[in-house]
Amino acid sequence: METELLKIFDENRNEIGTASRADAHRKGLWHETFHCWFVERQAGEDYIYLQIRSHLKKDYPSLLDITAAGHLLASETVKDGIREVQEELGVPIEWKEVVSLGIVKNEIYQKNLIDKEYSHIFLYENRLPMEDFRLQSEEVTGIVRAKFSEFESFYMNEVSEIKIEGFEYDSKGQRLSIKQNVGMDRFVPHQESYSSAIVKMIGEYLASRDK
Repeated sequence: METELLKIFDENRNEIGTASRADAHRKGLWHETFHCWFVERQAGEDYIYLQIRSHLKKDYPSLLDITAAGHLLASETVKDGIREVQEELGVPIEWKEVVSLGIVKNEIYQKNLIDKEYSHIFLYENRLPMEDFRLQSEEVTGIVRAKFSEFESFYMNEVSEIKIEGFEYDSKGQRLSIKQNVGMDRFVPHQESYSSAIVKMIGEYLASRDK
């Protein structure tokens, strides 16, 4: 995976070459990712879905993150990113079912990682029960959802915790139900500008859908 070739871009999103995934993260080179957020309307309430990253992941194991996401390889188009949803979650969605919300710059800085992404943001209105998700165990260990109104307040720093519910597989492969409050320490540390943009984009979509 670290040797996969990615397209590399400059600060103005002009393509300037290719590099391995490892070099892109080591040198802080701009590259493309595909982010797909699941939402759901149930009993008049909007929910947003989050994945629990596998404990086997090199980066941010066991933390809550985007519903489904991944890097776009040098040989791929944005449409090919739909494979991330199909592979990670086992949900057989098609390209025509996702809504493009735009592109957001997403930067994460850690001790041995400089992750600088042009993230293509998509939305999918989920209609499947959680038990129909078939998770790719080496990537995702669980799926939860939260009320979007609470998620929005959480990322606007109006509340310090958010209530999640869903399931997670333990180390023995047993499926465990989850219903708990979590704080920011349980989330992948995306840049505040990214999180704010996502909340705004999804909120505007939901508002326009309901008109």
